[in-house]
Amino acid sequence: MAYQSKDLSVIAYANGFTLWHYTTADLAADVDTAGYFNNASDMLRVGDMIMANVDTGGTPGAGIFLVNSNAASVVDVADMTTVGGADTD
Repeated sequence: MAYQSKDLSVIAYANGFTLWHYTTADLAADVDTAGYFNNASDMLRVGDMIMANVDTGGTPGAGIFLVNSNAASVVDVADMTTVGGADTD
């Protein structure tokens, strides 16, 4: 799949920083590929964080992506920092 604008929403905005939420059936490794968020380059700023639910159609995961760069309409986010841990019960 690819970035879907309908799945990106603002959670909070303050002092030039935006906390976003994004949900997708894509894997985290696909989302953190440079260029994935290019269609949102006019909204995303370096330092913004994106809380994400990934692989929603498979083995769901959750985490946070940091916007590393946004130059010439090319957006790059850092690898996802996973939230949660193994469920052994």
